[in-house]
This record gives sequence, structure tokens and C-alpha cells, in this order.
Amino acid sequence: MHIFDPLCGPVGIFTWLGQSTILACGDTGWGDEIAVGLQITVSVAIVTLPIGLIIGFLVALGQQSEEKSLRLAAGVYTTIFRGLPELLTLFIIYYGIQILIQNLLDFAGYSGPPVEINAFLAGVIALSVVFSAYCSEVLLSAFRAIPKGQYEAGDALGLHRGRTLRLIVLPQLVRIALPGLTNLWMVLLKDTSYVSIISLADILRQTSVAVRVTKEPFFFYGIACCLYLALAILSSFLLVYVDRWAKRSEVRR
Repeated sequence: MHIFDPLCGPVGIFTWLGQSTILACGDTGWGDEIAVGLQITVSVAIVTLPIGLIIGFLVALGQQSEEKSLRLAAGVYTTIFRGLPELLTLFIIYYGIQILIQNLLDFAGYSGPPVEINAFLAGVIALSVVFSAYCSEVLLSAFRAIPKGQYEAGDALGLHRGRTLRLIVLPQLVRIALPGLTNLWMVLLKDTSYVSIISLADILRQTSVAVRVTKEPFFFYGIACCLYLALAILSSFLLVYVDRWAKRSEVRR
């Protein structure tokens, strides 16, 4: 993966422009640490996205279910995780799961070392549940924007409700929900900075360590700003292509 590292790879920015500076890659600078932080940030966001989308889709289905208990459970889920601050959700999952597992092990007679939850896993879980709560509302609005006649058309063609959902509804759902999901992705990129609180070495964590050592806050936090903006700009370009792909089947008038 070092070959594809945009910061400290063979053609990385720091490799060429950061030599003999505090951004140099290797033991003489902070380039490697910041490059690792960038990889962690991107990894957290990319892993969180599909998990959050799947959970959000299931919650959206639950919100429009004919089963009252499912609608209630889905409504409670979205209310809780949209109402709680993201940082508080992260703390509850990171520390709460550790305490829960430790208590269960103690009850079972376990006497080994204390249980520690992987910070990356805890960060992904916390961001996934928050992302899914907002995602479900976007998807629910998209579901409601699709005319009921589309479902009736599937029934008229003799399609099972599952095939109707997959072949008729989902393509329209993606196209309608894409603008809202695009905004949520941008928010998710910024929310990854919360994982620095649980000592996960993301961009913000690595630059904060560099600031404490070098006493150069403006410089390193400026680097962090540039990296987050670069991720947002790159995402914008990629999302343009995704939007074109989603609208490829629209009839041009």
C-alpha cells in the first residue's frame, strides 16, 4: 500500500516537497505519521459507508412496514441516534461495550486481563449507527416519493414483491436519494475526526501529536484542513460520476 500512498509513496507530496522539512517522510519528519492518519480516516469512512447504508435501508423498510412493532422500533432507533451527539454515541459504544463484556465475563468466572475493544471497530460501529439513522430518513423520503403505481405495476407483471423492490423500486430509490446520501457522505468524512478522542490515529490525532511536540499548531492544523478539503473535493468529483451513472436510464426530453 506504500506504493499508492499519496503523501509518502514514491510520488507522494511529502516525498517530493517535504524533504528536509518537518513533513519529511521517515525518522526526520512527521510525514509518515500524517500519511498513516490519512489512511485511517479514509478507512474508517469507507468501512462505515456500506454498513451504514445497509442498516439505514433496513430501518427505512421497518419504518414503512405494516407491522406496528417494526415501525415503533425503527422510529425509536432513529430518534435516539439522531438525537444523541455523535461524540456521546462514540463514548457509549467504546466504553459501554467494554464494560458490558467485562461484566458478562466476570459473571462467567473470567479472571484474565481486562477486556479492551479495538478503537477502529468501536469508531466504525458508532459512526455506522449515527450514519444509518440519518440515512434511513433520506431513504424513507425517497420511498415515499415513488408512486404506489410502481408496486402495482410489478404485481400486474406477476413479480414477487422482492423482485419488484429490486428491479423496479431500487433503481428509482437510488436516483431520488442520491443527493441526500451525498450530503451524508460529506458529513461522515468530517465525523471521522471524532475517533481521535478514543486514541485512533486518524488525521486529527496525528496532527495534534505533532502540534504538542513541535509547538507548531497553525502549520499542522493547516495541513489537517488541507487534507480534509482534499478528501471533500475528491469525493465531489467521484460523486458527479455516480450521479451520472444513477441517471443514465432517464429519458432525455
